[in-house]
Amino acid sequence: MELTHEFTVPADVATTFAAFSRVESMAECFPGAEVTSVDGDAFTGSVKIKLGPIALTFNGEGEFTEKELAADGSSGRMVLSAKGKDRRGNGTAGAEAVVVLAPGGDAADGPTTDVEVTTDLQIGGKVASMGRGLVQEVSDKMLGRFTDCLEKKLT
Repeated sequence: MELTHEFTVPADVATTFAAFSRVESMAECFPGAEVTSVDGDAFTGSVKIKLGPIALTFNGEGEFTEKELAADGSSGRMVLSAKGKDRRGNGTAGAEAVVVLAPGGDAADGPTTDVEVTTDLQIGGKVASMGRGLVQEVSDKMLGRFTDCLEKKLT
């Protein structure tokens, strides 16, 4: 299942890239997420998600498989791969997220960055039976909270 989200943050591309590179800081903005360890570009942690009547806690691992900031700081791209299992055995999830950063316009407060996140999500077990609509709805809500938090961190 492919999910695409686009949003704008109130910071230049280089600042936004640096923020996205700090896994612990980004996890604080992702509802239900907790990072338990970081080793270079790899990390482990958990995320709690409620999909309809099912509450899930995925324990897993992830890593940045690509991080590239243009030499002049005008654009950036990163690829994050993650996988996990629900601790109660209700499902599995794997994802590859491609984050593309591009200069936005200049706002009254300064430069902005347009962010596009394309996620290839694979789900299995009970969670797979919940349907794409519910998964999309939950991911949209989570991303809304994430972007609100990220905006506060970058201003």
